[in-house]
Amino acid sequence: MTHHYFKVFTQRNTAVLLLLGFASGLPLALTSGTLQAWMTVAGLDLTTIGFFSLVGQAYVFKFLWSPLMDRYSLPFLGRRRGWMLLTQVSLIILIFAIGCLNPQHDLWLMAALAVMIAFFSASQDIVFDAYKTDVLSAEQRGNGAAISVLGYRLAMLVSGGLALWIAHYYIGWRSTYWLMSLLMFIGVFATLWAKEPESEIATPRTIEQAIVEPLKDFFGRNNAWLILLLIVLYKMGDAFAGSLSTTFLIRGVGFNAGEVGLVNKTLGLFATIIGVLIGGILMQRLTLFRALMLFGILQAVSNFGYWILAVTDKNIMTMGSAIFFENLCGGMGTAAFVALLMTLCNRSFSATQFALLSALSAVGRVYVGPVAGWFVEHYDWPLFYLFTIVMALPGLFLLAICRQTLEYTQKNDSFLPRLHFSPQYHSAIRLVIAGAVLLGTWLILLFWSAAEFSAFYYLKEVLLSLGGLLCLIGIIMGCLLDYLAIRQKTAN
Repeated sequence: MTHHYFKVFTQRNTAVLLLLGFASGLPLALTSGTLQAWMTVAGLDLTTIGFFSLVGQAYVFKFLWSPLMDRYSLPFLGRRRGWMLLTQVSLIILIFAIGCLNPQHDLWLMAALAVMIAFFSASQDIVFDAYKTDVLSAEQRGNGAAISVLGYRLAMLVSGGLALWIAHYYIGWRSTYWLMSLLMFIGVFATLWAKEPESEIATPRTIEQAIVEPLKDFFGRNNAWLILLLIVLYKMGDAFAGSLSTTFLIRGVGFNAGEVGLVNKTLGLFATIIGVLIGGILMQRLTLFRALMLFGILQAVSNFGYWILAVTDKNIMTMGSAIFFENLCGGMGTAAFVALLMTLCNRSFSATQFALLSALSAVGRVYVGPVAGWFVEHYDWPLFYLFTIVMALPGLFLLAICRQTLEYTQKNDSFLPRLHFSPQYHSAIRLVIAGAVLLGTWLILLFWSAAEFSAFYYLKEVLLSLGGLLCLIGIIMGCLLDYLAIRQKTAN
């Protein structure tokens, strides 16, 4: 029996996903932490180094060009592998090129290349996510998610900590980037080795269909609004716990940066890798709902280790245990969560829908920081980490509500249609669209007035408040209608 669960890790498809996951994760650190280290060693000022953090915006907004990868196929290797090969070859050239530059003399050219690397890396992520969604059956998604996350994490270790060590002690920064460029050929090999997903599904015939149809398809499903809220909230407790973890360990507990770097980064990454592998194995026995519920509960409980750190004396073993358990459970939750995103994608528009859903899942990581900082300032660390456990509960509650929908989708590889309250749902969507338009106008005026004018101050305040209110009302209305539809179906 045990041999059956491990056999899946030796299959060809698994090896392809591991190598493609590695290629997907490799460029990330090369435009963030590793590049910042190179610039720091070169003596650049903090303002310039901070500015370079903006090059990663492509990862946030990748859903904007994802419909192109659903609509168009390149004239070689098929709909998915063609785009993968194009992005990988582009990354090989760009990473090699940035290694030929000097941060002190070629700063703007280096910035341009870094932006292009981030763009093609985000594009590779789009098509890789679509590929694994298309190629994996419902039974394979748990294992596929675990393997792809494993490859991604290993690549981050290679292009992050290992690259810094090699650059500092052995071959220097330029040669390190050239070496990373060569390692991208792993992705090219995996793409050529991989099989193109079956093309029996209908694909968008126009760019308009590629943009509009994925949204119509998703919001035409049962519980669409509640599921979107679930995606935002499922890992919210983890997001709060991780937002200030380094600051907590150094300032709150009193460990030095070296101890934190060794334990939090190295041991944490090792625990995450073990977690995703265990998650992949367990998901071969569990349904998606049960895996999400079990791993979600473990994620919440694991934050209790930080509370113990906050109320006990400083101890390196206690820190190691807390970090290992939290990252282990977080890795298991990540495996199940990626499988959930794949399950929710229609294969006709998997690139667009996965990009949108993954962008939505990042909301917690991006925006909890200010709230976490305010909470710690007012209530201190022990109560904050109890609060992170509480923040994991809404996601589990939503998961329980959406159980029937998720189990139907996993079992039938299709989606329950929405049958009730159609006019009211349309009103909720119109409210969100109107709010999004107002917020988009506010964003345009924000950049415009910052550059030239200050006369739009009050207009910007109104647009921000009204746009946010309309979006909030639309979302609450959609979620309430979903809940009423579940009640009505249960009553019938």
